[in-house]
Amino acid sequence: MHRFPSLLAALAVGIITFTRFALHSDAQARSDVVDHVYVNANTAPENSVAGFERHVDGSLTPLPGSPFAIGGAGTGSNVPSQGSIQKTADGKFLLAVDAGSNEISVARVNPDGSVRPVPFGTVSSGGIQPVSLTVHDDLVYVANAGAGGSNYTGFRLNGAGKLTPLSDSTFSLPDSAHPGEVLFNPSGNRLVGIRVGPDAGPSFIDSFTVGSDGRLTAAAGSPFPGQGVGAFGSAFRPAASVGSGPGRGPHPVPDTNPSQLFVSNAHNGPGLGTVSAFSDSTSGVLTSIGASPFADLQTAPCWVDISPDGQYLFAVNTGSSSISRFAIAPDGSLTLLGSTNIANPTGFRAFDVKVDPSGQFLYVTGANRIAAFAVSGGSLTELPGSAFSLPAGVTAAFGLVVD
Repeated sequence: MHRFPSLLAALAVGIITFTRFALHSDAQARSDVVDHVYVNANTAPENSVAGFERHVDGSLTPLPGSPFAIGGAGTGSNVPSQGSIQKTADGKFLLAVDAGSNEISVARVNPDGSVRPVPFGTVSSGGIQPVSLTVHDDLVYVANAGAGGSNYTGFRLNGAGKLTPLSDSTFSLPDSAHPGEVLFNPSGNRLVGIRVGPDAGPSFIDSFTVGSDGRLTAAAGSPFPGQGVGAFGSAFRPAASVGSGPGRGPHPVPDTNPSQLFVSNAHNGPGLGTVSAFSDSTSGVLTSIGASPFADLQTAPCWVDISPDGQYLFAVNTGSSSISRFAIAPDGSLTLLGSTNIANPTGFRAFDVKVDPSGQFLYVTGANRIAAFAVSGGSLTELPGSAFSLPAGVTAAFGLVVD
């Protein structure tokens, strides 16, 4: 009888000790979080965003509450494009296409990384099946890919996260265009749109200057013929200074030129993928660089990104489950360094790629997983634990934001 209070006291001490240990372990785990990763989950009937904490070693753990409903509807089936989700430069908002409901949704990013829909933040995309977004300051353009409503359309984003259509900004496309991406250059005064086209081609690149009013003027000669079949993903080389990671200021970028544009060519056939390099003039005229296009010796390079220092380009080959690695010369010419397989899981099918702002890690989203790699110059090493699972029920994700 006298032992019972002692047993209860011991049990209480044990619970308190375990709780403190658990809280300490959780605090340790959270202390090495450097930022976040977000994916357009493309879920139906309501679209959502999957969010992850990104740790100092590059690994990912799901954000509590993920996936986050954002309004609109995804398709629930695979949508090939680049840039279906974007974050504003001030870090306050995520914008995502709702390809199943012909809408765009805006969500606010909370201090803990979770996201919540902006009131009245879901609006019509101005066309059919939006697939790609690009954001510069308060100006937003979307690429709509659906027959009968294929176009590029502009919006303004206000401080509360509300999108307002920009009048007279729509540039109509033929039903056969199948745009895969729309993209601002680093200064926001030029914009390109990539027309993937039919499987057998032809492919084209639309090039515009962007006026002070946000409206587009097509460059002389636009659209420019693609240099291969299935022009797809694109990236401008970074400007002369970029952020070098959390808590660090900008650092100079040597031998880089933000007027250089790179476009993958995905449909040339097995082992025949290429990446094109162009110089984009102040008037928006595209001129081929060197011996462009440059072979990557893989199948279906669909997504491309460039290291923050502007020295390396990575092209994700969906047909080969691999990533081609190129060195970029000062004039924009590419030298193939080799290819790295996406080993885990076997047969990983990619749907976008991003290098983190520090240049230390590269992430590739698949339909239900994210592969992660350590970056060392032009070399890649897949991280332990890769690929990281997306939430249950997310089977057709596309688009990627890496903070």
